Amino acid sequence: MLKTQANISAKAVASTTLKTTLGAVGALVVAVNTASAADYPAQDIRMIVPWGAGGGTDGIVRKISNLAEDALPGTIYVENIEGGMSANGLVQLMGARPDGYNLVALTYDSVVTVPWQGMLSGYDIDKLSLIARITSEPDSVVVPDDSPYQSYEDLIAAAKAEPGSIRAGIQNMGSRTHLTLLQLQDQADVEFKVVSYPGGAAPQKEALLNGEVDFALTSLGDFESLISAGDARGLIEFTDTQSASFPDVPPASAKDLDIEMGSFVVLAGPKGLPQDVVDKLEQAYQQAYESEEFQDWLVQVGVTPNWLGAEEVTQWAEQTQEGLFARMDDLKDEGVLQ
Repeated sequence: MLKTQANISAKAVASTTLKTTLGAVGALVVAVNTASAADYPAQDIRMIVPWGAGGGTDGIVRKISNLAEDALPGTIYVENIEGGMSANGLVQLMGARPDGYNLVALTYDSVVTVPWQGMLSGYDIDKLSLIARITSEPDSVVVPDDSPYQSYEDLIAAAKAEPGSIRAGIQNMGSRTHLTLLQLQDQADVEFKVVSYPGGAAPQKEALLNGEVDFALTSLGDFESLISAGDARGLIEFTDTQSASFPDVPPASAKDLDIEMGSFVVLAGPKGLPQDVVDKLEQAYQQAYESEEFQDWLVQVGVTPNWLGAEEVTQWAEQTQEGLFARMDDLKDEGVLQ
């Protein structure tokens, strides 16, 4: 009997000691996290761009991050991690601590394509802390400068006259640009010959200049260098707003089309970022976004500024996913997408 009571007493003491220890550790962790958040950032911040260096997303993120450093001590350095339609970069972020020292730039594929196709197990945007959306880039139809199609109407008339003969250069099958093309075909009642160029806008540019396709479908910003050089021109942008950078290119709404598609740049971190860290990052990037230097630069490169803060961008991303997932599910049922 005495032995049993002694054992019980020993267990009670051990349990009490363990709870006390765990409580102390928990309090220490909270104190450290609070101190870290208050001092943030105390070291350089890594910004993951899940696409190659020199692309549109890379340029935008580098420019605004450089300006955001004015409001934060230390450096925000960009690391390009290519592959998997942005999934490889997302893997890097998913394994990072939610301390604000590892961030990522999300684009359309990160928000829509990767989760819809299940390319990264366990991933969705609800596993991230969204900080802000900084730009949007409507898709567009771009033709070489010597194209016989002088207008959107010329292109559609030719497509109706010879269904399936005009070659449309998109990016990956099932990608955003593919979905935009499918909507155009549906609303304009035409059919194009689809040619896929995985890897972003760079291979599309080459294909357009080499005459492999009759037009490319991506943002005007992606082709800004060719347009400025007089080697290409836009026929239409899939938006309801007239671009200030390309005033000669009409929006889809002016052609009785209800198509608003394109890419965007959203900044995010791992789920669980302390709120004051999110606030500091949002404020720093908003200050950079609103600077005259950044706004002027966006006009020069043909990208539309389109700010949403942390709360707004989270709601917008959820609504965007809901609408596009439904559309892509329908196309899958119809056998158009796999």
